[in-house]
Amino acid sequence: MPLLNKIGTAASRPSAVAPDLRRLRVVLTVFFALDGFIFAGWVVRIPAIKEQTGASASDLGLALLGVSVGAVITMTLTGRLCRRFGTHPVTVVCGVLLSLSVALPPLTHSAAALGVVLLIFGAAYGGINVAFNSAAVDLVAALRRPIMPSFHAAFSLGGMAGAGLGGLIAGSLSPTRHLLGLTVIGLLVTAVAGRALLRLDPPAPADRPDPDSNSGSASSPRRLDGRTRRMVVVFGLIALCTAFGEGALADWGALHLEQDLAAHPGVAAAGYSCFALAMTLGRLSGTTLLERLGQTPILVAGGATAAAGMLLGALAPTVWLALLGFAVTGLGLANIFPVAVERAGALAGPNGVATASTLGYGGMLLGPPAIGFMADWFTLPTALTSVAVLAGLAAVIGYTTRD
Repeated sequence: MPLLNKIGTAASRPSAVAPDLRRLRVVLTVFFALDGFIFAGWVVRIPAIKEQTGASASDLGLALLGVSVGAVITMTLTGRLCRRFGTHPVTVVCGVLLSLSVALPPLTHSAAALGVVLLIFGAAYGGINVAFNSAAVDLVAALRRPIMPSFHAAFSLGGMAGAGLGGLIAGSLSPTRHLLGLTVIGLLVTAVAGRALLRLDPPAPADRPDPDSNSGSASSPRRLDGRTRRMVVVFGLIALCTAFGEGALADWGALHLEQDLAAHPGVAAAGYSCFALAMTLGRLSGTTLLERLGQTPILVAGGATAAAGMLLGALAPTVWLALLGFAVTGLGLANIFPVAVERAGALAGPNGVATASTLGYGGMLLGPPAIGFMADWFTLPTALTSVAVLAGLAAVIGYTTRD
């Protein structure tokens, strides 16, 4: 990890810079957590909204595709918006849009209408993820430490809190009131954190890794050879394989527990909470693990662990074994996505991060509709085993990329 070996430059910076970087890290962490909180609040109400709209599994899969389409379209544009207006303003605007759009799904009464509003929700979700990941990349370069897992830990922690809250109120509060409450919370948090973010300047380009290092820079993407570009895509595929599982569990985990294992709605909602808790714990230890073990062992061991956990979660005959499987899956997947993004960035700078992130979030957003179609063709438990297959594939690919 060459960034950890950089000395002198960081130590010689004016001490006044450090507090700003610490504040920026805190504010970005809040936005990551808010994103996870709102997203999880939506996904735990999917079973109720599916019943409200009368959608079949395939109809719901098509509606969920609206999230994917909206996000992918926005991701292709957000990079340009960030370059023109800055990552901080774009993060704040997308935070407002995300908070407003989460209240729309329970207002629909057909799969088609649900698909339309999820297109808006997906656009906001994709935009904020590109914006704050880009801001985090600049901060990681400035601090010269592999802290990217800590931001994704905040997303997972927010997801755990959102899913836990959803589980507590699923039986007593309608989806309309629940998601409207998320809108209010989201707008309040964005108002406070957004104001702080807009007052902080992004780290200067000089704070990024040296152009002549292996980390690359924003000014040198044209010097990349074909092999480097292919490696960036490979790490993007690793991110895609693992993020597929996160999206699938978020949207279909609760339905699997409730429909196939007859779990109470509150217990079913706790399935994603178990997954998010395990992922949070794994990511909180991510920086330490990376410094001690290295990146390739994290990719291989994480993919293998996630594959085993998802087989248990999908095929277990009881609710409690399935919950255990979800937790093991979360622990395995925890650091693969951040590592893949970091390695892509080390190869090609911010452009590498953008490529890997787009592929990764594409997998997260395309996973749910793919599971829906497979559930109609086979069964939902069988469809969920595809998560295990892709996690195992990520482990194999990760092993082949070792130095």
